[in-house]
Amino acid sequence: MHFLLLLLLLIACRDKVPPREFDGQSAFQYIERQLEFGYRIPGTEGHRRMAAWLDSTARQRADSVITQRWTHVTGKGDSLELQNVIARYNPSAEKRILFLAHWDTRPTADGPRSPDSSKAVMGANDGASGVALLLGVADMLKRAPPPPELGVDLLFTDGEDYGDFTETPNDVLIGSRHYAANQPPGPAPLYAVLFDLVADKDLQIYEEGNSATGAPEVVSLVWDLARDLGYGKIFVDTPKHLLIDDHIELQKAGIRAIDVVDFDYPYWHTPFDTIDKVSAQSLQIVGDVAMGLVRREGGR
Repeated sequence: MHFLLLLLLLIACRDKVPPREFDGQSAFQYIERQLEFGYRIPGTEGHRRMAAWLDSTARQRADSVITQRWTHVTGKGDSLELQNVIARYNPSAEKRILFLAHWDTRPTADGPRSPDSSKAVMGANDGASGVALLLGVADMLKRAPPPPELGVDLLFTDGEDYGDFTETPNDVLIGSRHYAANQPPGPAPLYAVLFDLVADKDLQIYEEGNSATGAPEVVSLVWDLARDLGYGKIFVDTPKHLLIDDHIELQKAGIRAIDVVDFDYPYWHTPFDTIDKVSAQSLQIVGDVAMGLVRREGGR
């Protein structure tokens, strides 16, 4: 039923170009604010301070907020206090869409271009950019809410980047796995879009392979909208990378989820993922697409 409804929406909305209302400069300040907390690694003071700020900030903007708190025991036996935040607009609406991003940062800079794996990752792009984008969307929805028939959920996941994707797979994607097993009451979202690594100064976003396979109609919806907005050279309609990311845990739960990610970011998982590598202009582009999805679904 959801698949057929999505196809109808694609046909009905294809020729309507939504207005640009996202504020990339304001959203960029959310990156700066997150970096003030330092590393947001589970179990650290920066993580605890960020968790409190994120929960408070979401409550100032959304109709309602669900905070999921739990303890995750790692493969090494460490206990991590984790927190997902779900900011909801029109929580009783039957028709819903979901945007998500992870807010934690990686404890080890083990990327292929990292000179020192003993260091941590500041996560200006890997973590902070997706959160900033979602909070920028939250600002817009507080100012101009979606119509009552459309519900929007903004999910901030924790523990995405803690462990090793090969050696300790249960210690990564922790928050999205927890959300998938503990979804809010009511209907599942029509589709979900994950935003990760979206503020690279040299932004270029290819289709992600597991997204194109698992939810091709959602990929088409997003990339067609980007082209309509004039961003066809940024959102390249060709699959390039095959990634294990938060969207996979949602797909396993039956949610048609895709990943919007610039995985060619050279500072991924390095100590150099810092504020000078990201830009408000890139946030503006992806934010326009995110808000465009909301307004199209809402019939504006």
